[in-house]
Amino acid sequence: QVQLVESGGGLVQAGGSLRLSCTASGRTLSGYAMGWFRQARGKEREFVSSISWTGSSTFYADSVKGRFTISRDNAKKTAYLQMNSLKPEDTAVYYCAAGGSPSTTPSRYIYYGQGTQVTVSS
Repeated sequence: QVQLVESGGGLVQAGGSLRLSCTASGRTLSGYAMGWFRQARGKEREFVSSISWTGSSTFYADSVKGRFTISRDNAKKTAYLQMNSLKPEDTAVYYCAAGGSPSTTPSRYIYYGQGTQVTVSS
């Protein structure tokens, strides 16, 4: 079993930055890809970004490409999402997830964290 805990969310003005962290406990993350998803109020959960186990492959939703950067530190069992140039439409609960491949599909991931709220004011 893997437990994932997100941190780093909060309230920021448009144009600002936040860095989300996702730390794993329990079993090692060895071999697991990591993903970030978000869910705005009244909307479905959507893909934000993902990264392979080695970090050699990264993927981004078109809406965040060029603004967000995903990374991971396997020694620390932690994945990160650096979010720059934030927009009000980025407001959502952000979830990290671990799975077998860096898929864009939420159901392909095995473990999810509880989420962290990101609110971007205009």
